[in-house]
Amino acid sequence: MIFDEDIKESLITLKKGGIILYPTDTIWGLGCDATNPSAVEKIFRIKSRSDSKSLIILVDGEQMLDRYVKDIPEIVYELTSVSDSPLTIIYPTGKNLAAGVCSEDGSIGIRICHDEFCRELISRFRKPLVSTSANFSGKPSPENFSEIEKSVIDTVDFVVKYRQNDRQKHSASPVIKMEQNGTIKIIRK
Repeated sequence: MIFDEDIKESLITLKKGGIILYPTDTIWGLGCDATNPSAVEKIFRIKSRSDSKSLIILVDGEQMLDRYVKDIPEIVYELTSVSDSPLTIIYPTGKNLAAGVCSEDGSIGIRICHDEFCRELISRFRKPLVSTSANFSGKPSPENFSEIEKSVIDTVDFVVKYRQNDRQKHSASPVIKMEQNGTIKIIRK
């Protein structure tokens, strides 16, 4: 019941350009519509983060990935199918996203999300979600909901209740970068 109510309220908030605090397939994140420039600006303000830093977005599958990345190398499909943990891939060129989501060189970090809650939310929203750690810039990423600072919680428009009692320690995903020439570079293990 909480799951369905949280999906419904998250969708209402996202459609209004609001910010949600939600569990992902890795750590809890601050999220918004990755195609809405004013929502993306709010994320940067909340985090006190320079807008020169790019954001990671979550998609619900390969079909959505195709709408937001220009020229996806075939190796990506192999990597995502064999990875035993969530994997964020930085692509050389993003498209159809709000200003500030892609980095200054046009690249974009995207993770195909397999978490039940996130997949359902993204699928029903039909757009990618920004997913940035639920902390202020420069502070450690919280490993579960109980570690999120109250001052961060107070800045969002909706806080998902689902999985708030989960005390399991979670960590950020590994990040790899796909270079234009097809070279793969490990950014974060």
